[in-house]
Amino acid sequence: MRDMVHFLFEVGILKSIPRSGYQFLGSGSESVAEHTFRVAVIAYLLAKHEPKADMQKVLLMSLFHDFHEARTGDHNYVNKRYVTVNEDKAVRDLAQKLPFGQEIISLIDEFNSRETPEARLSQDADQLDFILELKRQLDLGNKSAAEWLRYAVKRLITDFAKKLADEIIKTGSSDWWFKKNEELWVKGPDRINQHE
Repeated sequence: MRDMVHFLFEVGILKSIPRSGYQFLGSGSESVAEHTFRVAVIAYLLAKHEPKADMQKVLLMSLFHDFHEARTGDHNYVNKRYVTVNEDKAVRDLAQKLPFGQEIISLIDEFNSRETPEARLSQDADQLDFILELKRQLDLGNKSAAEWLRYAVKRLITDFAKKLADEIIKTGSSDWWFKKNEELWVKGPDRINQHE
């Protein structure tokens, strides 16, 4: 029981581990846990569109894929040119005392292999989250995000993820809530509703 509680405290650290690539992008920020949340939601969406995929596996891989960062921190492409991180050891040390530890190790190994349909969907979910955030930063005025977006899209594997990325790039990141209704923005929602 104590080992499982230690595990839960450890994965909670991901809420305070920053994703480090934003230092180089120049805008944006998020924790590893924030990133992982949307990756899991995207994974669900991708798995729904691939009926042959094992949804539970896709979701668990997406939830677990960055567990090692609780021990190693997040290392971006620049960091990785100079720092060697032993992700396998971090995962194995994290999981060794857990009754379900081997399942965690196996799922992360499968994610990293990119060989199964579930791993490819999880990898795409990881990239799509980044693509969504890059599009948001581009819409907020960071011109560097456009070039980063171009590379991130090229990392996608599945056809459905590529189609989703095309739509992300064409869609404004605030379009889901900002309806650009001038009367609404000038008079406010309460005054508009009174006249309906």
